[in-house]
Amino acid sequence: MKTQPTTGKARMTKYLAVEACIALVLFAICPRVSAENVRTDADAYGDWRTDAPGVMRRITPADLPAPGETPSTANRSKVVPKPANATLKTMPGFSVDALVTGMQGARVLRVAPNGDIFLALSRPEGKIVTIRTGTDMSNPKVETFATGLQDAYGIAFYPPGPDPKWVYVGELGKVVRFPYRNGDLTASGAPETIVSNLATGGNHWTRDVAFSPDGKTMYVAVGSASNVAEQMGPRPADFAAFEKTHSPGSAWDREEWRANVLTYDPDGKNRRVFASGVRNCSGLTLQPGTGVVYCATNERDLLGDNLPPDYVAGIKQGAFYGWPWYYIGDHEDTRPGGGRRPDLADKVTVPDVLIQPHSAPLGIAFNPGGQFPPDWKGDAFVALHGSWNRALRTGYKIIRLPFKNGKPTGEYQDFVVGFVADDQNVWGRPVDVTFAKDGSLLFSDDGNDVVYRVTYKPE
Repeated sequence: MKTQPTTGKARMTKYLAVEACIALVLFAICPRVSAENVRTDADAYGDWRTDAPGVMRRITPADLPAPGETPSTANRSKVVPKPANATLKTMPGFSVDALVTGMQGARVLRVAPNGDIFLALSRPEGKIVTIRTGTDMSNPKVETFATGLQDAYGIAFYPPGPDPKWVYVGELGKVVRFPYRNGDLTASGAPETIVSNLATGGNHWTRDVAFSPDGKTMYVAVGSASNVAEQMGPRPADFAAFEKTHSPGSAWDREEWRANVLTYDPDGKNRRVFASGVRNCSGLTLQPGTGVVYCATNERDLLGDNLPPDYVAGIKQGAFYGWPWYYIGDHEDTRPGGGRRPDLADKVTVPDVLIQPHSAPLGIAFNPGGQFPPDWKGDAFVALHGSWNRALRTGYKIIRLPFKNGKPTGEYQDFVVGFVADDQNVWGRPVDVTFAKDGSLLFSDDGNDVVYRVTYKPE
């Protein structure tokens, strides 16, 4: 049989096919290659239909639309059981499986030094459970560590390191601690109240807790009482004295000691404002190796579908992040009570990574290495709980934040998607992320009460 000569068009088709094949192989070996194709400007926005594993986005302060450019829409999702044909999607070489189910109100996840998994079941009951698995993460067994807690959320082991003596828990209005020894599956004693006067009332009840690497400082995140301090009264009469005991940019009245990252001594004494104007730092963690405090933050509502971005930031001591008077730099919000603050316009710290508005970032964790691709070590992963006030639904996924030389690049990448069934229904709402001893990623879902595990085997 005579072979026909290859035409230029056929050669080009074959060449493109080979190039595509090479790209897929490279992607499987080194998924960071996908960062070359980053959605920017208007293309960085979208909804759940535009999500796909590997998609990169970068939003900058220059991309922000004008306030009210689109209407603000109440569009709450309905959580439904997992549809028969539904599946979670992730990147090549990764797999997502349920580790444990039936975890009603699953919120914060933390891994003890010995590998046991601690999980806060915040509502309706309010308790902490422990999950112990085999060395291969099989056969998980769930025990109740503590009950009778009100909106249990943040969990931290103290002192940091291989041999903690206490488990701290952030509750509504307080921080308590339980005596602990490695391997304890249930608390050996009653809780001791360490901080008794955290602000309560209004919105944003989550209270995350973390410790500095040297164990000398306890960080506590307290969200605002409202959307944008609409009901805040006039400034305190002696405002200079107020700012000395708080920090520049701290709000007052019903917002006093809120929208802040606070610090305490480990015994609960010496309360200080570490950073202000952080509307709702739902996820609080420290970057390994540097001790930099990172917050996954929910920004304000009712300025439109695409305003303002949520964010992740390495929080700087003494910095002001804008709430309630400004957002993402010197973009002014004229709605807050208490009067305008032109004196703060040039004092707003811009966050490191801007995330599509109303995605609702909650938990954040850094990849310690050990299983995921080697060049992903040190990257951050964030759980997006999902929008309630956006016409086109967004969030409901796990994203990756690439880091370079210990700093975020400003981009984020879709990592696990697929929880949205249609424009009205979802079958999962990711809350928190952490890494197991074997390097696999765990994330909680308080929509259908599951803890998932993401594993990696190079293809």
